[in-house]
Amino acid sequence: MNDYWKGRRVLVTGAGGFIGSHLVERLLDLGAGVTAFVRYNAAGSRGLLEGLPLPNAERVRFIDGDLLDAQAAEQAADGQDIIFHLAAIIAIPFSYQHPSLVASNNYLSTLNILQAARRGRAARFIQTSSSEVYGTALRAPIDENHPLQAQSPYAASKIACDKLAQSFHLSYGLPVVTLRPFNTYGPRQSARAIIPTIITQALTQKKVFLGAMHPARDFNFVSDTVEAFIRIGETPGIEGRVYNAGSGKEITIGELADRIISLIGGDVPVIFDAGRIRPATSEVGRLIADSRRACEELGWTPAVSLDDGLRATIGWIGHNTHIYKPGSYAI
Repeated sequence: MNDYWKGRRVLVTGAGGFIGSHLVERLLDLGAGVTAFVRYNAAGSRGLLEGLPLPNAERVRFIDGDLLDAQAAEQAADGQDIIFHLAAIIAIPFSYQHPSLVASNNYLSTLNILQAARRGRAARFIQTSSSEVYGTALRAPIDENHPLQAQSPYAASKIACDKLAQSFHLSYGLPVVTLRPFNTYGPRQSARAIIPTIITQALTQKKVFLGAMHPARDFNFVSDTVEAFIRIGETPGIEGRVYNAGSGKEITIGELADRIISLIGGDVPVIFDAGRIRPATSEVGRLIADSRRACEELGWTPAVSLDDGLRATIGWIGHNTHIYKPGSYAI
């Protein structure tokens, strides 16, 4: 076990989400005391942490609230050594329909937790960015100095949040480090994401409906992304830095569908669906990471191959198809 995390007080915002829930599990396994901030809802659900057999669950402190409430952010950040900020509205197509909601939620929630981290004197604040901030690659692979190009309101909101976090580092000395994960996938991911979309349709409908087949992405299994967060949390002397986390390998959506169908087996046709096409100028054509900085400075490299990760994801979804409602992959 990595002794660095034993007894550390760690806050994870967005703890009930896909990556957040996996990060909470990993931190508990490493011995940390975790405050899991989950957005309050009338059902009292804690998202993907609900019913999860967490290791050492007695070391989890749940806070149900909303980071748009500065008081809730203060309560969550109080006494924390390390803060992982993952909370955000992340659905790209949703951001086309509701740009004001996505922009205001993501920016103001980030502002509130940064303010709280500053007042609480957190030793490290990890800002979660997205590869979407780069837009279609102007050069490939994409390093951290690549221009930022907002091709969706979601991407614009993340650029704004990244710059806000940077400003808190430069203006107030808050020890901020930014992680930009490239397309993460794995068990528990929403069917609105592309890999669960393909798998769910292939398993339950025996046909796959997709929009654009040509965009290329750099896919990373969730345990690799979580390990990048862990390395950023424990590596000294990297304040103010930005790190990509990606495999450095790309695959088009069409090739990805063929790969998944091959692993599942059977005759599953892929059918073009014009209703799934994004606005023409907003589609990010190519994302592929240059993660040399993370390798050299954090000692991080992805450990799970695409095929192994896809097999694990197919297996998990195959045992949990009941949680994916028909039509849940429509957006």
